[in-house]
Parts: sequence; C-alpha cells; structure tokens
Amino acid sequence: MSDGGGLEPYLHFTKAEWARLRADEPMTLDAPDIERLRALGDPISFREAEAIYLPLSRLISLYVEATQALHQASSRFLGSNGHKVPYIIGVAGSVAVGKSTTARILKALLRRWPSSPRVDLVTTDGFLHPNAVLEARGLMDRKGFPESYDRQRLISFLSDIKSGKAQVGVPVYSHLVYDVVAGEQIVVDRPDILIVEGLNILQAGELPKNGRPLVFASDFIDFSIYLDADEADLSAWYMQRFARLRVTAFADPKSFFHKFSRMSEAEATKFGRWAWEAINLPNLRENILPTRSRADLILKKGASHAIERVALRKL
Repeated sequence: MSDGGGLEPYLHFTKAEWARLRADEPMTLDAPDIERLRALGDPISFREAEAIYLPLSRLISLYVEATQALHQASSRFLGSNGHKVPYIIGVAGSVAVGKSTTARILKALLRRWPSSPRVDLVTTDGFLHPNAVLEARGLMDRKGFPESYDRQRLISFLSDIKSGKAQVGVPVYSHLVYDVVAGEQIVVDRPDILIVEGLNILQAGELPKNGRPLVFASDFIDFSIYLDADEADLSAWYMQRFARLRVTAFADPKSFFHKFSRMSEAEATKFGRWAWEAINLPNLRENILPTRSRADLILKKGASHAIERVALRKL
C-alpha cells in the first residue's frame, strides 16, 4: 500500500495488496454466478471477483454500519425516531468499461451478507429523455451527455429514496429499441442499499454565484466507484462489443440497430469507429473523466480488462 506522499488524497494498492483485505470473509458467489452476472465483452473471472469485489463488499459493509450508527446518534440527539436511511452507491465510468458487471456483482455479494440486506440496482439510462424529445432538441447524437438526461427527475428519484419514500418508480430503458419505454417502470421500495450505475452519476456543475442551494445527483451518493481505463483500451473494448452486438442483439428485427447486422463488416466497423470518436470519446473527455477525482474508490483496468490497481480515498 502507498499513500503517494504529500497531499495525495488516495491510498494506492496493488491487486495483491487489495485482495488480502478480504481478511477471512468467505466468497459467497461461485464461478457460474460470475459467468451469469458479467456483461457482454467483460471477461471477468471468478478469481478477479474474489480478489477485487469481495474485499470491496467487506469495506462497504463497514461503511454502511458506520453510517447507520451516525444516523442513530443524530436521531438520539434530536430525540426523534428516525427511519433507517438507504445507503446509495454510485458506479461511474466510460461506455464499455464494465460498469454493469461491477454493479451486478456488488449487488449479488451485498445481498448475501449475514444480515440479508435489501439491495436494489438501477441505471441512469431510464432517466434519459425519450428519443422524441432528444430529436426535437437536436440531441440524438449526444445521447449519454449530461444534457440528454432528465436530471431533475433523477434528482427527485434519489431524494425520494433518501427520504424513505415507499414504491418509488424508475423509468424503463430498452437497449433493444434504444429508447425509454413509455408507461413502463420498475419500483424501488425502501432498500437498505441502492446501487446507481451511470456515465455521469458523479458529475456536479458550477454553483450559482448568488449562493442559492443547487442539488446534484452526486449529493445523494454515500460511496462512489469509478472504473478507469486508458482511452486506447476503451476504444478497443467498445469496438469488440459493437462487433458482438452486430451478430447478436442487432440481428433482432425489432432492434433499433438492426440495419447494422445487414451491413458489411467494413461498413459497420466504420460506423462503430465514428460513434466512438464523435460521441463516446468526447463525452468521456468532457464529462466523465473529470469526475474521476470525485470518486471514493478508483478501479484501474489494464488492456486485458483485469483490474490492476485500486485507489481508495483517505477519510
């Protein structure tokens, strides 16, 4: 472990150093579980999950206990019978970096704690504006950029969760039709822990000069994780995933991207490169990467998709 010296805000760990922090915590998932949970294009192994995510689940369990104790102390001071406040974990990072895999494995591990907490997972995709709105605003080629989201609705959702509101609805996004599904929602009902996965979940904006309070989605997050990788690796992973989707999900006639399954490989590759360079890379540089330094934990991946280094923010 290294603290980087000086005013470095993070403690840095090699993979082996981090893996030892599991202590005696038993692994409650097996290899078939990991196979089922990993996303398309993310070759995470059982060993990787055990070395990285098991110690992380142990750390989060300690943080949740400490946070709940703090709320109880506050309630005693105020003389109130305050309800248990849900603990919110944010998972951020670029397109194709493996956020979905991280979020799903964490959810599975956390739900298997001895206390059997209620753990829910939502993605910010459901809070994208519908395609009709994006088209009217000229934003279809900026899908995933901050302005393509209904940020007020996302903030209202997180506020409702933190306040202990029951039966909070979340819009459903379909990757098949590439749009929010009108009239459909999933319901989140007072979980102990909520994992929120999204490109820009850690983003904040400029504060108004008049000092008026301004709320950001990141204000509701108790613990934040940023999945990091070099641009060249992200580009390669994106193109590999695009190629796999072209012969799987895109082959469905109902898919928004069905036309790419009928293109030649060269034509489809050309479009994939355009999408990365014109949309995803600028979004990474302008909006996503600048939030890395706000994360409580940074998981740095190498070219093989394996996590090589871990950085944990000092308390």
